[in-house]
Amino acid sequence: MAQDAKAGDKADDSDEEGGRLTRLSAFVFLHTEHAIYAALGVLLAITAVMALLDAAGMTGKAILSVGGASQLLDVVDRLLFLLMLVEILHTVRVSMRSGRLTCEPFLIVGLIASIRRVLVLTLQTAEAMHAADWSPQKEALFRASMIELGVLAGLILVMVVSIFLLHRARDDEKPAGVE
Repeated sequence: MAQDAKAGDKADDSDEEGGRLTRLSAFVFLHTEHAIYAALGVLLAITAVMALLDAAGMTGKAILSVGGASQLLDVVDRLLFLLMLVEILHTVRVSMRSGRLTCEPFLIVGLIASIRRVLVLTLQTAEAMHAADWSPQKEALFRASMIELGVLAGLILVMVVSIFLLHRARDDEKPAGVE
């Protein structure tokens, strides 16, 4: 019986030591994850501020030169890029606060990126098609652009429906990331 008690004490000591090691490693990994999220957030914030300043400069130039469609597209493109950065920054903040990753911000970033591509593709195709000469290369470009626009439209529809379903499935009616 004394041997059984000693064996039980040794098992308790190793379980306690294993539990302590598990808690310590979880603590280290959690704080490492938070440090990485914080560094990522700082870098994203700096990038977003730089993009905002660049977009402000581009907008000023477009206003002063009463810019054409391509200048306006560049401004909108830059602003949509900035919006994507802010959404990713929001996702990082929500992940740090809640400790879990939600898919809705990624769907929103994908939606913004798809709309951005639709705008760029539409303007590029319109500019290429305005020329008087119609060549086989322009026809191929037009067909490829229309196929890409169709795929993007389907992708946008799927993302919008996904976001709608996520909102509907949520019990508390709060937007993603709100605790």
